[in-house]
Amino acid sequence: MKILILRFSSIGDIVLTTPVIRAVKQQVAGAVVHFATKPAFRGIVENNPYVDRVHCLTGSLGELVAELRAEQFDFIIDLHHNLRTAIIKARLGVKSSSFDKLNARKWLLVNWKIDTLPRVHIVDRYLAAAAPLGVRNDNRGLDYFIPEEDEVDVAEVLPPAFRQGYVAFAIGAQHATKRLPTERIIELCGLLRRPVVLLGGPTDESTGHIIELAFDAGAAASPPAEPRIPESPYYFPRQPASPAPRTLIYNACGKFNLNQSASLVRQAQLVVSHDTGLMHVAAAFEKEIFSVWGNTVPEFGMYPYRTEFRLLQVEGLACRPCSKIGFAKCPQGHFKCMRDIVFNLDLPPARDGR
Repeated sequence: MKILILRFSSIGDIVLTTPVIRAVKQQVAGAVVHFATKPAFRGIVENNPYVDRVHCLTGSLGELVAELRAEQFDFIIDLHHNLRTAIIKARLGVKSSSFDKLNARKWLLVNWKIDTLPRVHIVDRYLAAAAPLGVRNDNRGLDYFIPEEDEVDVAEVLPPAFRQGYVAFAIGAQHATKRLPTERIIELCGLLRRPVVLLGGPTDESTGHIIELAFDAGAAASPPAEPRIPESPYYFPRQPASPAPRTLIYNACGKFNLNQSASLVRQAQLVVSHDTGLMHVAAAFEKEIFSVWGNTVPEFGMYPYRTEFRLLQVEGLACRPCSKIGFAKCPQGHFKCMRDIVFNLDLPPARDGR
């Protein structure tokens, strides 16, 4: 049976589809599993041993449809459920099932603060779309497969102080209202009291450098090519409290690709992350996660899946959630959902006994 799974973005959402991919491949007799996505996310699924072929939207939608039609699929599992996937399903004309996005219920929570959302993780809603094939949750959590060439040798890459254990801190997020202000990241790093590897893309490099400078004056010797203060209303320059002397910072933002960043996450003692893709990568490796939430809320069903986690958020804030995705700036102007988080950390012992 040839099965097509549709999910075009983004990092976290695609990682969250991996229980469906695995269950379909292992539970449907003779299943041949194809996955369609955007080129930017190909690397997440092409190393998955449960995926037989990846199709990418590299040109027009019509070109992709023609490529998919030639495969003569028996069933489509739509885990994106938008206009694009509706067109694909209509043009292929085969049996299909789609996951429930719960958009009306999310709208009620965002706009009227009426919570009718079921307490069901999005993974289970994804799996419900595969139920017509007799697929059930195998309770094995998420998958993330790192190719051998992208495995990072910590002993070669990180400073000596990091080789006995470190915290991976994913400081980025696509939307500003899902990211802690820079001075609050500095505050949180100080409370961790151990080596911290900052993870993010090239756009996070300058923020990472500012955080690095707050803990190590020596970082000034190797600034990024064009150091700058982030152009964001959420950078509040002020003298941070004296950091704990055992907090060390390594700014890895922009230095590693996604798979290499995943390797650093896999080798971390624990992970701190905003509501973003690397949080779900960390869950795939069953890491303990400190999960930071701003304008979005765990009730949307995208909290860390089947791993130990602790929520860092402001509960009971009247304006939260203000979006199911995020904004470039706080609509209210105060950004209390991030600025007022209390960092009550109960840290496990570090590997070196700290």
